[in-house]
Amino acid sequence: MNGKKLEYKGEEALKEIERLTKHADEVQQNILKDILKQNGDTEYLKNYIKINEKCCSSNDIVAEFKRCVPVVTFSRIFPYIQRIANGEDSSLISGHKITELLCSSGTSNGKPKMMPSTEEDLDRRTFLYNLIMPIMNQYIPDLDKGKAMFLYFVKQETATPCGLPARTVLTSYYKSKHFKCRARDDPFNDFTSPDQTILCNDSSQSMYCQLLAALVHRRHVLRLGAVFASAFLRAISFLECNWLLLCNDIRSGQLNPIITDPSCRSAMTTLLSSPNPTLADQIDDICRRESWKGILCQLWPRAKYIEAVVTGSMAQYVAALEYYSGGKLPLVCTMYASSECYFGINLKPLSKPGEVTFTLLPNMCYFELLPLGENGEVWTEAYGQDEEVPPCKLVGLVHVKIGCFYELVVTTFSGLNRYRIGDVVQARGFHNRAPHFRFICRRNVVLSIDSDKTNEQDLHKSIAIAKKLLEPYNALLVEYTSFADTSSVPGHYVLYWEIRLHSPNLNSTAAAALDFSVVLQDCCIAVEEHLDYVYRRCRAKDKSIGPLEIRLVRVGTFDALMDLIIAQGGSMNQYKTPRCVNSNSAAIGLLDAHLERSVFSPRDPIWIP
Repeated sequence: MNGKKLEYKGEEALKEIERLTKHADEVQQNILKDILKQNGDTEYLKNYIKINEKCCSSNDIVAEFKRCVPVVTFSRIFPYIQRIANGEDSSLISGHKITELLCSSGTSNGKPKMMPSTEEDLDRRTFLYNLIMPIMNQYIPDLDKGKAMFLYFVKQETATPCGLPARTVLTSYYKSKHFKCRARDDPFNDFTSPDQTILCNDSSQSMYCQLLAALVHRRHVLRLGAVFASAFLRAISFLECNWLLLCNDIRSGQLNPIITDPSCRSAMTTLLSSPNPTLADQIDDICRRESWKGILCQLWPRAKYIEAVVTGSMAQYVAALEYYSGGKLPLVCTMYASSECYFGINLKPLSKPGEVTFTLLPNMCYFELLPLGENGEVWTEAYGQDEEVPPCKLVGLVHVKIGCFYELVVTTFSGLNRYRIGDVVQARGFHNRAPHFRFICRRNVVLSIDSDKTNEQDLHKSIAIAKKLLEPYNALLVEYTSFADTSSVPGHYVLYWEIRLHSPNLNSTAAAALDFSVVLQDCCIAVEEHLDYVYRRCRAKDKSIGPLEIRLVRVGTFDALMDLIIAQGGSMNQYKTPRCVNSNSAAIGLLDAHLERSVFSPRDPIWIP
């Protein structure tokens, strides 16, 4: 991708989207030819593509690629990445120099995978970022008249044995010249957070300073957000614990000495140029209110929307975001991306969270899709992670069928060839010739005791129904995770729930005295009734699965879980609460240490043969 594409702004950006999507098939074919031209001489591809006198044109090489190159998961490509990490040449998989390895969020298999990345990949990511504001401007005007309170975080990077940086994809971007040297006269780049606070490796100090800066600029903020909904809610929780200290800083014009990072202190000292007791009193008055319902609009009265990922497992946070915004701020999910590649963008950003779709941009990589279901049914048993997939089963980007489910397969410039991303998506329509998809779930996040297999989507759907039983009690399910407890026979599903009470008529002592045992038993039943046929058969007929258990944990437990996972090497910026945890992990110990009560489903779910 040449440098010109980085300059697409405003109408030019929208015209480029139209050009790419109108010619999606042609763009895709050219992308694959470019990738094979760049990487065709790599050790990996030479194992499968034999370039000779009979196969010398680009069309011949493309045909050979589609016929011979296997569809793979990370285990197949890992040995090559490991060799590069140890110092061997990038030409093992890429015709361009691999400049860094990008670590995944780590919720798929308990530890981060490392993905190859080149300097040109940053161009492609920046290109996609530059499309967001031209799209948003079509729906919400005058976003250039104020600031954006976006809470961004970096993770301290490590190095491979040969010295290659190993870091998250967002850390890579924030530390790159594309972010640090962005045009400062562009009003859409006017963030409340100084760069020094974003680039601080101490996530607590970074959070403190970014929230302080956002409060100082509260009257100028038009956009709120973070990368993931979980990170944004973590910021609200942090604010609940620290607003008094933040007000004191504003009132005195002096930064709290708990901030020791020199860059943060320098940036924030400049921002706190003089005492502002009036502003401090305004914030103090808002934060002292008994209920924090709608507090986001009170603290940042000009805010027009919240930007964060609210699809997939992040859908769990929609209710909490709507509570804190009073239901007044649209939840905007702008783009679809991963550590492997950035994929596409939401062309209808004001869609409701459950209706969000992403148009895959055909210039980002070469897309293929593995059919996984139709007629509203996902074939969860099809093509397991270790199962070989015949290349002929894949379909091209423009040949998907609306309503059908697929697993995303990509070929990238940085050396991933027919790589299974592991995401299940559903085709919902087309923008010109480019399809747009709804993200469904990650394929490999499941609970299983016997022949049952519960995926993330089914788990979330059943909990979403059950948690409605809490509403009459002014209670909100703010977090959950699960695990398959096989310590006894038969094994059973365990759900850890953190519930917050939001009743202005109850003080904390009275709220704590409420007994949720009966309603939690009803929640157990509701969850089980809405799990799939096989689970209910195993429970009601085969008796191979025991009653589902809900373990209620104290408020703040999932913040502690986040701290634990980050301390073990996770990323604040990319953190997603794991919807399933390992029964032998430290996470289980932490969750059980915060246990308030435990209830089991009092009866079998209904099962009809």
